[in-house]
Amino acid sequence: MSKVNNPKNRTLTLERTFEAPIALVWEAWTQPEHVAQWWGPKGMETKVLEHDFKVGGNWKYVMRMPDGNEFIADGVYSEIVMHKKIISTANFKPMTEGVEIQAIFKADGDKTHFTFNCVHETEEYCKQQEQMGFYNGWGSVFERLHEFLQNS
Repeated sequence: MSKVNNPKNRTLTLERTFEAPIALVWEAWTQPEHVAQWWGPKGMETKVLEHDFKVGGNWKYVMRMPDGNEFIADGVYSEIVMHKKIISTANFKPMTEGVEIQAIFKADGDKTHFTFNCVHETEEYCKQQEQMGFYNGWGSVFERLHEFLQNS
């Protein structure tokens, strides 16, 4: 496999351990009323427009910033393995398009190890997304998820 096509070189990864059982973390990711509570960086309000949670199903969320600007996030689920992983295409217009997101869950007693991968089409695009604030943005999203889980 050539270095250029190696997905590792096109992937940004965040890992986190949530102090919540896997069933609860899974529910937070898969129930639209829960997704609306934590999806999007701090300060953004999220409305779930579409959430067809099955392979081939579409999801579409609108994120509104405090200044009133809106971003559309959408994708199609390509793989779902209960309590293990959710893989989907994703667009976060206008910032990011044509990526694959992978949410991977692993139970550890009452905790859940969580890995989030974002696979880009090219290494160059991956680097650009990293510089645009991938880790801060998604870090903030998963901090909100952590708070949501603590209060559930």
